[in-house]
Amino acid sequence: MRVVILAEKPSQAKAYAEAFTIQEKTKTYILLKPDETFPNGATITWGVGHLVELKEPHDYKSEWKRWKLDQLPIVPDQFLEKVSKGKWEQFQAVKRLFQQADILVNAADVDREGSNIFYSILSLTGVKGKPVRRLWINSLEKDEVRKGFKHLQDNDKDLRLFDEAKARQISDWMVGINASRLFTLLLQKKGFSSHLTIGRVQSPTVYLIYQRHKEIENFISEPFYQIEGLFHSESGAYKGLAKIKEKDKAKVQALMEEYGLKEKEDLTGVVQRVDRKTNYQKSPKLHSLSTLQSIANRRWKYTPSQVLKTMQKLYEKRLVSYPRTDCNYITESEFSYLVNNLESYQKTLKVSFTPVSLKPNKRYVDSRKVQEHYAIIPTKSIPTEKRLSSLSREESNIYKEVLATTLAMFHGDYVYEETAIFTHVHDLPFKSTGRREVKRGWKELFPKPPKSKQEKEALLPQVQKGENVGARLYIKESMTQPPKPYTEGQLINMMKTCGKLMDDEEDVEILKEVEGLGTEATRSSIIETIKTQKYIEVKKNNVYVTAKGVMLCEAIEGTLLSSPSMTAKWESYLKKIGSGEGSKQMFIKQTNQFIEKLIQETPGSIQQVHVRDTGEKKKWNAPIAKCPACSKGFIMDRYKFYACSDYKEGCKVSFPKKLAGKTLTNHMIKALCEKKRTRVLKGFKGKKTFSTALILDEEYKIKFDFAKKA
Repeated sequence: MRVVILAEKPSQAKAYAEAFTIQEKTKTYILLKPDETFPNGATITWGVGHLVELKEPHDYKSEWKRWKLDQLPIVPDQFLEKVSKGKWEQFQAVKRLFQQADILVNAADVDREGSNIFYSILSLTGVKGKPVRRLWINSLEKDEVRKGFKHLQDNDKDLRLFDEAKARQISDWMVGINASRLFTLLLQKKGFSSHLTIGRVQSPTVYLIYQRHKEIENFISEPFYQIEGLFHSESGAYKGLAKIKEKDKAKVQALMEEYGLKEKEDLTGVVQRVDRKTNYQKSPKLHSLSTLQSIANRRWKYTPSQVLKTMQKLYEKRLVSYPRTDCNYITESEFSYLVNNLESYQKTLKVSFTPVSLKPNKRYVDSRKVQEHYAIIPTKSIPTEKRLSSLSREESNIYKEVLATTLAMFHGDYVYEETAIFTHVHDLPFKSTGRREVKRGWKELFPKPPKSKQEKEALLPQVQKGENVGARLYIKESMTQPPKPYTEGQLINMMKTCGKLMDDEEDVEILKEVEGLGTEATRSSIIETIKTQKYIEVKKNNVYVTAKGVMLCEAIEGTLLSSPSMTAKWESYLKKIGSGEGSKQMFIKQTNQFIEKLIQETPGSIQQVHVRDTGEKKKWNAPIAKCPACSKGFIMDRYKFYACSDYKEGCKVSFPKKLAGKTLTNHMIKALCEKKRTRVLKGFKGKKTFSTALILDEEYKIKFDFAKKA
């Protein structure tokens, strides 16, 4: 029986292969020697992420290449796929291996996109009727890989997840293509010189940032007044506040007069009561991807995307479990191996403590709450000192954070004492609160943050009931503060918990169930997308909406595209498709109805939008240079490529926006059209990065010219 295994990417295939004995390695596959798991050996091949993708509108009809209102809605009769650009050779290798196989194994990532990648490739190869098995593991550690291949699952659940992923992919395509063209073209009629890209998840995300922007912009700071007491006891000074907070200073002055008190006078206070309470704080829950992204952003200012990439590298190095998890729990099986490796983990983190308990605690270990993936924890692979020192700074920081959070569940509670002192001055009570650390407990495992001013002030002196203290009172003026902009880490939490911002009770419940906007795996890429689209910008880790972002939000205001409730209902129904209770066809039909409604209603609502200068340097569709072929038309920026404006008269000249991983700018295209060559350019990507000049050949195709020296 010839077994062919498809991994999602080469690094994943390499990790699988290293759990067995390799017979042969080639550019497109790895051959495994026969063993007890694979008596006849096996072949591992791979995608390069998405080997296939949905076709573009112009792949169906050439007239759909041009953006025109009267062509909307763009909905093909049947959604088809094509091999992604630059991935033809690998696709052909996978197709050949699939044709030769007796059994196929889907070993792509264990989520709905992994199912989508495998079945989309399988569909385009045309291979049918072969048995398919599913590898479902949470770690690339060798024992886990071998165990996973010995206990392959059937593909019933996998096929349902594929239907779920395909429904999402097609519907996102329909919304993106139609809404982007609809809003862009209507705004261009009003003088807008750029383009908008609109997406089911990215647009409501921008809108939530815009809402915070409006709150800050419309906030009017107002003064408020309190009475603050500065007290001097034999054991030290402390501050306290009276229970009054007023916008009207006269009311505060009247209260002081009522008690016969004057500001800035030397007075005597009496300690009426001292309350002390000991608090026990449990260690944090184990990390999901979003909690790790939030902490890393707060501690090191890492972007969510940076955290996911770093986690992926650590996963592929077999140091941590599956990164794209939304779960904070593990099962007793994982807990068992953590207990066995406890001493080694402590040595790795250079800490030493006696575990408080080696029994599983429901706060961290609960198999009922683990579905596809468990929480992020270290694997059984204990890195050597040398291996640890070879990690990048980001990898080291994040690995140690995962390790410390995991070890924390075996450590003691953090213990602190909260104190409240009630000091009366002429019978007017003042309250002072403070806290004192009693035992660091699990906090010993983490770097100690520098003490803030508030923490220093929170240390209260030891005073006794009935003690007289020196007192001086002040009327304290403060200003109300506007809400702060989101940080990138808070943006992840905001997307996850946006249900709290909804008014509709049903929407709140759905958003809670589906965990907000996007999924654990996609949130960081959504943030990167809206940064790339120039809807938001990040300054000193704070997120601000741009003029283009404001315009997008004004355009979609009042539609479902601005509301998290739409994506909530989508995700809720998608989950039903994944569990076999919903239908892919029904979902796509409803998306179609939504687009029809949008096309009818948007022309009226768009009239209210104020067209702004978005700061983009040039009209995206302005002429760049005279067409080198027909000399009548002009080469124009067509958003995803460059092309001649006289295409209706038959001029087919077009140039790509990207070549060998490098973006071709208007300036480069102008040089090619006018001089037939560019200077030597850096930053092209092949097996290594390289530099070359570009030339335009006789058929108006762009070629590399390595002969030209810098």
